[in-house]
Amino acid sequence: MNVMELIKIGKVENVRMLERYSNNHSVGTLYLTATHLIFMDINGKKQIWVMNGHIANIEKQPLTTAGSPLHIKCKHFLTMTFIISKERDCHDIYVTLTKLSSPMRIEDLYCFNSRVNKKSLSKSDGWSLFDIQSEFQRQGLPNAEWALSYLNSNYDLCDTYPRYLYVPESCTNNVLVGSAKFRSKGRLPVLTYLHSNKAAICRCSQPLSGFNARCPEDEQMLYHILCTNPNARFMYVVDTRPRINAMANRAAGKGYENENFYDNIKFRFFGIENIHVMRASLNKLMELQRTTSMSAFSNGLESSGWLKHIRSILETGWFIAKAVSNGTTVVVHCSDGWDRTAQVCSIAAILLDPFYRTLQGFQALIEKDWLAFGHKFSDRYGHINGDPKELAPIFTQFIDATYQLLRQYPYMFQFNEHFLLVLHDHVHSCQHGTFIANSEKERQLLRLSERTDSLWGDIATHINEYINPLYACRKYKDECNKILEPKLSAQSIELWRGFYFRFENGIHPRETGEDYLLTLHDHTSSLEDHVKLLLKRINNLNQLTMSNNGQKKVVQPNCKMDNKFNKDEEDEKIIDKSSDEENNLKIKALIEQIEIEIKSIALDWKSSNKIEQCVCSIIFDAFNKKNYCWSCGNVFCTRCMGLRSSLPGYLSQRTVPICKTCSQSSPVSPS
Repeated sequence: MNVMELIKIGKVENVRMLERYSNNHSVGTLYLTATHLIFMDINGKKQIWVMNGHIANIEKQPLTTAGSPLHIKCKHFLTMTFIISKERDCHDIYVTLTKLSSPMRIEDLYCFNSRVNKKSLSKSDGWSLFDIQSEFQRQGLPNAEWALSYLNSNYDLCDTYPRYLYVPESCTNNVLVGSAKFRSKGRLPVLTYLHSNKAAICRCSQPLSGFNARCPEDEQMLYHILCTNPNARFMYVVDTRPRINAMANRAAGKGYENENFYDNIKFRFFGIENIHVMRASLNKLMELQRTTSMSAFSNGLESSGWLKHIRSILETGWFIAKAVSNGTTVVVHCSDGWDRTAQVCSIAAILLDPFYRTLQGFQALIEKDWLAFGHKFSDRYGHINGDPKELAPIFTQFIDATYQLLRQYPYMFQFNEHFLLVLHDHVHSCQHGTFIANSEKERQLLRLSERTDSLWGDIATHINEYINPLYACRKYKDECNKILEPKLSAQSIELWRGFYFRFENGIHPRETGEDYLLTLHDHTSSLEDHVKLLLKRINNLNQLTMSNNGQKKVVQPNCKMDNKFNKDEEDEKIIDKSSDEENNLKIKALIEQIEIEIKSIALDWKSSNKIEQCVCSIIFDAFNKKNYCWSCGNVFCTRCMGLRSSLPGYLSQRTVPICKTCSQSSPVSPS
């Protein structure tokens, strides 16, 4: 969709966009729509589209001789400064963007007004792709030790937990209810991951223990969890908080488990900071975008503490994974059990289970440990106008920690870096209903599966974009089934430049080695699929030709034929001739079909190294990605690409990316 097709809320001309690393500032038009902020330069070569949901902060800076500056910070780490000639126009844009980027009601979010026509989607719309019970069944549940509890089927036990919970089979309802009353927000200890050696990861919130309070039901609950693992005499209770934070909570009647009251547990503290520290840390990291001095950048990175926080998450996840792999059950909590607990339980699962390193498995992990178990996405990422103290980059840190593992073990993950970026950005965009609201209960009350689209459906449609070409676990299953040990040395945790600084044109290449490998992977995949179809067609052609030749072989009898037999022979010749013509028509039709199939596939893909702009004149940069058309092999911007379609030249009949021109001229079937 181009700019002129949109319903414009606002349009301001002669706007200057400042370039941070050069004086080549762009001059163009700024558009405000119901869904996007759009900047287009006067030549139409540069276009920047920003979803309103991505805008985090808008700042009107002091008036200058050149005009009124408007500085915009985005949740996906884009920053922009526009110089608007008229102060009144700047004020109007400021007020309008503030309202559009932070609506008062959740029903005003983009996802409720952008429902895609069902006919344009694949077989599944995404909402039915993942089911938490299917994931637990994959783990072998229920079994003799663990039972499915329906006590929370109406969310009466804990309104931020999933409807169905796995608890020790020996637990009574009285124990479950008593434990829930003794835990913050009612988040009692329940199962989230079961290893094949019977060791488990359970998650919960802090107990309401204060300085000396006890709860017999909660003590029994942990004892029942210990008894589900006959291979261990004790279990760990991991508190992800710094010890001083947990001790401070005791003064408020909360706190942590007393080892004197709980049988056979070993208690461990870890130093993952709270949401306020993490929010401040990310803000300091983002301030580095303005830094040009090497020493200031290095000092600022150290001062932010961001890499230290990522390391703490990995370290805690590794402790849990190592304990479970050695046969020891671990119960994990932080304060309320929906932030740090989600981070470390997810990282531990990735280290333990190769399934979670696949595209399907990673999405299932997010559905289970983040969405079903009540990470507060709407509060943490400011989907609507709310308390700024609730904002925190918890999921951002999880994505970063996953990237560190992907970088350390590139052959062990089926998905690539781009997949992680897309997940993170769509948490903020509100284009899909997947990450809206704070719990499973809230999502059901909002009827998101009926009223909005799922991100998982879009990912399934464009799955080839997220494949890691280095993934080797299909061939080396034994190697990939091993537990991953994260490298935790100071030099092993790196700043993810392609995440936090990806929009900084001029300071890193537009295309990475991974981009090149993915293009090579896609091209090879295209040719392999095409060759399979051609081999099938050639085989069919050979069969028709052999059938034709076989019909021409007429057996000549040695005896003399009378008139009767001569007549039958003439009839046979007519039949043979008719059959011969029919086969010739089939051969001709098959050859024509092969010609169409060959023409529909690009055998050669153009090298994108020297292509600076699309045929529509849009310049390729951090905002405009290069895309290959699988039908003609040319490179286009995203807006010149048509719907994914199935081409007749592929045996698999899968849907692939094609440009709008090929979509209109080729015999394709849109997905």
